[in-house]
Amino acid sequence: MTAIRFRSITVALAALVSLNLPAPTHAAPGNSADPIVQLGPRPYFLVNDMDSSPLKSELLACMKTPHFRQTDFSIGHRGAPMQFPEHTRESYEAAARMGAGILECDVTFTRDKALVCRHSQCDLHTTTNILATDLAEKCSEGFTPALIGPDGEVLEPASAKCCTSDITLAEFKTLEGKMDAADSAATSVAQYMDATANWRTDLYTSRGTLLSHAESIELFRQLGAKFTPELKSPDVEMPFDGFSQEDYAQKLLDEYKAAGVPADKVWPQSFNLDDVLYWINQEPAFGEQAVYLDGRYGDVGFDHTDPATWNPSMEALVAQNVHAIAPPMWMLLSIENGELVPSVYAKAAKAAGLEIITWTLERSGPLASGGGWYYQTTAELIDNDGDMMEVLDVLAQDVGVLGVFSDWPATTSYYANCMKLK
Repeated sequence: MTAIRFRSITVALAALVSLNLPAPTHAAPGNSADPIVQLGPRPYFLVNDMDSSPLKSELLACMKTPHFRQTDFSIGHRGAPMQFPEHTRESYEAAARMGAGILECDVTFTRDKALVCRHSQCDLHTTTNILATDLAEKCSEGFTPALIGPDGEVLEPASAKCCTSDITLAEFKTLEGKMDAADSAATSVAQYMDATANWRTDLYTSRGTLLSHAESIELFRQLGAKFTPELKSPDVEMPFDGFSQEDYAQKLLDEYKAAGVPADKVWPQSFNLDDVLYWINQEPAFGEQAVYLDGRYGDVGFDHTDPATWNPSMEALVAQNVHAIAPPMWMLLSIENGELVPSVYAKAAKAAGLEIITWTLERSGPLASGGGWYYQTTAELIDNDGDMMEVLDVLAQDVGVLGVFSDWPATTSYYANCMKLK
C-alpha cells in the first residue's frame, strides 16, 4: 500500500500582523510571491492559558518566531467558520491567511445539478439569508414560527427547510452566507436568523460570498492551498432528474481534471464508503488519496473501543485499498492513569496501515465545561481553553494524525510550525 503523504509548500512569509489588515495578494502556485501567513492573537492566548508543562514551555518559545509558513497539517474546516460565515470566499481567504495548507469545500448540488460549496444540501435556511429573500418561496418548507405557551415555553419549535436542490446555480449565487445558526424559539424570520452563538461573532457577516465548487477550486489555487472536497449525502432521492450517485461522485473529480489540478493535490472525502470505493476503482489517481470519513459512531451497536463492532474492520478497509480514515477527535483519544493516550480505535487504524486525519478543533466554544461532543472521551481532563493544545499534541505526536480540521486554522498552524510538521 502506498500511504498518503501530505506535501509541504515552501512559502515566503511576512511578519505577524493583525487579521483585519487589508488582504494580501495571493499568487498562483509556482509564482515566487507565495501566500502571506498571519496567525493573529488566538494561538498565543491559548498557549498562555495552558497549565504549566514541558509542552507549554516549548510552545511559549515559539512565540518569538517572526515568520510562520503555510502547512498541510492545518486544514481549514469549511474555511474559518469560528468567526466567518462557512463556505464563503471570505472564510476561505481567512483560513489560508492563517496558514491552512488544505481547504475544504463540502460539495452538494443545485436544482440544475451544479456543484456548490455547502455543508448540507438542506442548510440554506441556517447558513444563508434565503428566508429574507424572494427565494424563500422556493424552499422545500417555508418558515413556520415557534408555538409559544402561556408561560413562554416553546411548545413547537420554529422550522424551515431550504435546499440547494430547490434553486438553480444562478439563484444560489444571489444569496449571502451568514453564521450557521437558527433560533428555535423564533416567531419571526428576523428572529430565526439572528441566533449566532455568543462565542462566535457576526462581525464579518456583512459579506458572505457563496461559491460554486469550480469557483472554490480556482480560489484555493490562487491562495496556494490544496483541496479536500467532501461529497455530501444528498437530501433528495437519487437519481435526481437522471443524476445518479455515481454521476455525482464523478462530477466532483471531473471539475478538478477540467481545472488541470493534479490528483496528488486533492483529498476527496465522503462519509459514504461506496463513494470512496467508486473513486478508488474508477479514478485510481484520485482514489489513492480518498478519505473515508468515519461516521459509524451513530450506528446501532458501534463501539469505538470494541473492534468486534466495527464493520468493516480496519483490515477490511485496507483490503479494499482505502488508505486514509477520518474519525472525530474523541474516537482517537482515551484516558489512562490521568493522561491522554491513543484509543483502541487509533491503535488499530495505525496497525492496519491506515493514515489518520481528524476533526474538528476550535468547534466547541469555551472548554471550561469539558468541551462537549468533540471531547467526550477526555472531558474529565478538559477544563480550560489551553487544554486543546494538549489534545492537539497527543493527536500529532502519539496518534500520528496527518492533519487536523479546524474552525480556526491559526491554532493548528501555530502548533505545526512550532513542532516543524509539514
